[in-house]
Parts: sequence; C-alpha cells; structure tokens
Amino acid sequence: MTSLQQLNHSIITCRLCPRLVEWREKVAEEKVARFKEERYWGKPVPGFGDENARLLIVGLAPAAHGANRTGRMFTGDRSGEWLYRTLHKFGFASQPESNSRDDDMTLNDCYISATLRCAPPLNKPLPEETRNCRPFFLRELELLSNVCVIIALGKIAHDAVYDSFLTLKKTSLTKRPAFGHNASVQLNDRVTLLASYHPSQQNTFTGKLTQKMFDGVFIEAKKYLSR
Repeated sequence: MTSLQQLNHSIITCRLCPRLVEWREKVAEEKVARFKEERYWGKPVPGFGDENARLLIVGLAPAAHGANRTGRMFTGDRSGEWLYRTLHKFGFASQPESNSRDDDMTLNDCYISATLRCAPPLNKPLPEETRNCRPFFLRELELLSNVCVIIALGKIAHDAVYDSFLTLKKTSLTKRPAFGHNASVQLNDRVTLLASYHPSQQNTFTGKLTQKMFDGVFIEAKKYLSR
C-alpha cells in the first residue's frame, strides 16, 4: 500500500466532525427518489487519479447525491459531467463520463481532490470542519510531489490552496491572490495556481461558466505543463 493509499484509508474512516457525519449518513439512508435503489457511499470521499500526476484539480466538497453516493470525486452529478467531459477532451481522462466507482475510469497525469471530504449541509462547511479536514489536504500536497499545475474550482478551493501552501511554507507570497476566472499565479518556482468558476449547475445553467470558458482554463494548464 502506497503512502497515498494509506492517506485515503485514513480519510475514509474519519469521523472528526459530528455534524458532517450525521448529515452524510442521513442523506445516504434517506436518498432521493431517482437513486432510491442504489446503495450510497455515505463516508468521506478520498482523492482519485494518477499518483504521479502533474495536474491537480481541487473542488470544494462531495455533493450529497454525487460523490457522497458514488464514493468518487465529482462522480455522479452535473458538475462531474462537465469536469470529466473536459478532462477527456484534453487527454486527462480515459472516458468522458463518470457515473460509478466501477466504470473503469482512469486519469492520466491528473489527480482530483477537494478541500472537504464530507458532503456538508447546503454545501456550506463550518470553519472548524474545514480546519479538521485541512491536514488531509496538506498531506496530499506533500505526497503528490510531481504536481506543477493546480486548477482550483471556485474561490473557496482557490483560497484553500494558497493557505495550504503558506502553511507548508511552499510559497513566499505574503498576500492571498485574488480569485478570478482563468487567473493564474505562481505559488513558487515550480507550481502554478489557476482559478476557475466551479462547474456547478448554478454557474453552468446561468451562463456564468460556459464550456468555452472552462476549456480556456485547461488550455492554459496544458501550456504550463508543456514548459
């Protein structure tokens, strides 16, 4: 078992946040009508992808009926439809759809993580819940030693990446960089942070995030990876 696999085992068995444990398990028991016959994961969701990846994707948290149901990051919801379709288009994913942990999806040169590993009520974690989960992300950043480009999906993820690099003393930036779609910042001489609006239905249905805009972030990522 690799160190990353050991970390993921620790993530899956975590019960540090009583509110999140209660919520994720309640959702997994009650379900929604369209998934009534499915068995929900109902546990913290580990990272997923290529352990030697140079590209890291960071989201906010598992969706209640997405990753909290399937047990894999961005799998089984509308945000995941956008993300995996785009990853496939740019050569990072083996297929354009991700519906189940058993669908044979593999990632190439890409790893997917999140700032929080449990689905929070209303997608709003409490500050102490974010703090409890932060050590998992910090350890992940240390273990994913080949990462040189990070795409943060949304402002919370963007800020969490910067804060984590500051904690690990891996950046000399003393001011948190401003969030803006397709904005980039050099965290250190090796790692570039790219920002993207989150591919949530709230953003994609309203046109705040279009496929062309989302593609633009990955075009930039490819440029940095080719250097």
